[in-house]
Amino acid sequence: MRLNDVKPQKGSKKRRRRVGRGISAGQGASAGLGMRGQKSRSGSSTRPGFEGGQQPLYRRIPKLKGFPLVNRKVYTTINVEKLASLPPNSEVTLASLQEAGILTAAKGPLKILGNGELSVPLKVQAAAFTSGAKSKIEAAGGSCEVVV
Repeated sequence: MRLNDVKPQKGSKKRRRRVGRGISAGQGASAGLGMRGQKSRSGSSTRPGFEGGQQPLYRRIPKLKGFPLVNRKVYTTINVEKLASLPPNSEVTLASLQEAGILTAAKGPLKILGNGELSVPLKVQAAAFTSGAKSKIEAAGGSCEVVV
């Protein structure tokens, strides 16, 4: 077998229908599109979503402003400046901060942010730390423990 011997399978090729070529051709005169109207004109098709002048569906429905992040982690955040009022060498957890009245509501696990100064050594247990917060806690003589 050679490349010049290759042919399409019998019956797989069919000639295209030539419409609008006289009444004896089967689809003559109006080419099966009817007599009048927008859809019978040449170049007839309207754009996708066109509803005849009515406000189209894609313009009627409200738009989604910014996609929500799937499986987004929500943390209860607190800055190191709020921890400065705690007594030295105390353990800092989400529960202990609520008992002390520093936090009122917990939305999720505790995350420590690095805004402010800290001079008291603390043992902080949180789900996450920013790099600035971690360095400030350790510089004050405290320790950071990541709790899941």
